[in-house]
Order: sequence, then C-alpha cells, then structure tokens
Amino acid sequence: MRKAEELTTNNRSGDVLSACLRAAAAAPSIHNTQPWLFRVHGRQVSGAVIEVRVDRSRRLEVLDPDGREMFVSVGAAVFNLRVALAAAGFETAVYRTPENDLDIAARITVGDAEAPSGAALSLHAAIARRHTNRRPFADRRIPFGTMEELRGAATAERASLLDVGPDLRGAVLSLTRTAEKRMRSDPAYLRELAAWTNPSSVGRADGLPQHVLGPRDKDASLPLRDLGIGLGLPTAQVEFEPDPTLVLLYTPDDTRGDWVRAGKALQRIWLTATVRRLALTPMSQLTEIAALRDLLSDSGTRYVAQMVMRIGYPLSPALPTPRRPLPDLLV
Repeated sequence: MRKAEELTTNNRSGDVLSACLRAAAAAPSIHNTQPWLFRVHGRQVSGAVIEVRVDRSRRLEVLDPDGREMFVSVGAAVFNLRVALAAAGFETAVYRTPENDLDIAARITVGDAEAPSGAALSLHAAIARRHTNRRPFADRRIPFGTMEELRGAATAERASLLDVGPDLRGAVLSLTRTAEKRMRSDPAYLRELAAWTNPSSVGRADGLPQHVLGPRDKDASLPLRDLGIGLGLPTAQVEFEPDPTLVLLYTPDDTRGDWVRAGKALQRIWLTATVRRLALTPMSQLTEIAALRDLLSDSGTRYVAQMVMRIGYPLSPALPTPRRPLPDLLV
C-alpha cells in the first residue's frame, strides 16, 4: 500500500499517481464536501490498484441522510481518475462496488501503457476548467448536435439524460421552488449549510467560499439554491436567462452502484459540456426530497431521477473552490 510520503517523492510513478489523484479530487461534490478517500496498492503505475472510498465523516446528515449524494460525488471523482490515467497513457479497468465493503465506491486496476486518445486528452484538459457556474447564462439555444453529444456522454456510463422541454420546464421549476422553500424553512438544514459556507473565502480547504455562492434571480423564476442563507449573507439579485435549458439525469435503479454511476455520468457530461464551452449548474433540491423526487422517476421502467441540471453558455467565468491537500485524502 502506498503511503502519502511515497506519492510525493520525486519518481515517475509517484508523480503520475499523484497527478491523477489530484485530478480525481478536482471533482464536484455537494457543498464542496469532497467526501472521497483513496487507497493505492502497488509501487508502479502499471499494475496498481486504486480504491476510491467514501469519507462518511463528510456526509451531510440533514440534506443527504442515506448518502446518495455522497456516492454521486465520489462517482464523479472515479470518472476523473479514470480520465487522468487514460490521459497519462494507461489502460484502466473499473470494478463495481463490492458488497462486503460499503465504503468502496470503485476499485480501479491500472493496466499497461498505451497511447492516450484524443478524447481522453480533451476531457482531461477540461478537468481544471470545470467549475460550477451559478451566474446568468446567455439567452442562446444549445445546438441539437451538442445536446446529442451530452446525451451520448450519459449513455456511455449507462445512464440517461432527458431534455426538459417547454411543456415540462414550468412544472420542474415549480417543484424545485417548492423544494427550496421547504429547505429554507428547516433550521437543521440552515445550520448544516452554514457549517459548509465560508464567508471570508479564505482559510478553508473545503466548503463554499463566498465568491462562488452566486446571485439570485430577481424575478424568482429560476430557483437556484440560496447558498448564503445559512449565514445570512447578502445575495445580489440579477436577471437570469428567461428560458433556461434544463436536463434530468436518470439511472436504471437506485442502488449504491447506481449512485456511483450517476456521478460518473454527471462528470462525463460536465467535462463534455466544458469542452463545448458550456457551463453547468446542479439544481439538486428537487431530488433531495423523496416525495418530489418520486414525481420525476418512472415506476414502470424503474428509471430513477438522480439530478436536475441547468446548462448554458456562461456570460462570465466561474471561480474555483478550494481543495483538500492530497496527503489528507490517502488511507
């Protein structure tokens, strides 16, 4: 098993593994909790086995009691790690979560060296540019071909991406407003949100610094999560795009493996969107309340809604969130 100091020494295997793990840790996570840990077996890149594990101490007890969003977040880290290894020139095999260890999201075996594909290099380059954008988007339609590419990204991870058309958009936004209102009235939710909000924007390696909280829609038509309310921070009100592009991410079931799959699909979609100069905003409130989430799911096919997302062309760049140091992520 590789220890933290072995991954920071000046040797090629350590350098490659460290870079790939840092790329994994650049994944998105609910409230920037960064609920992942890594266990590396092997001293060379080729032949190494990397366990991607959940850090249950970082689960949101109020917002995420069953750990679904924790596993979705870690699934995004799994995808980043796979892309980083592929871009570094290594085959990978990803094994599903074992039943006898509930904390392992995935086990990745690194294979032989191979020339990286253009797709892997493109997605890898997008990792550092991908940030959650909670600001207004341009009032501009996304081309059909680009939406097809995003749907293909979901399909590649055995998930599905559904466009929310004009007929359904109003209903989805209304349900999201209902969810946001219910959460804002829960003192326990507000305390938990406050614990993960940093009003100074410095001094923490996790959580949400003030500079990423984003404004609110002055017309209240787009119910983005009010991230400043936990600490009572003032939030600017600005005009957002009138007809936001919304999509729904579905998985075949609602098991722990499906949650990880949702995270991998989310990140493939997000990086693909980043390559196409699109921005993305998760709108998770609707899927965080079971009764409302069930309204989006299909009991006939057992396809389960995992996330609502807003996609568009940003009018201004998003800023990065802080990251925990790599030694803190190794077990």
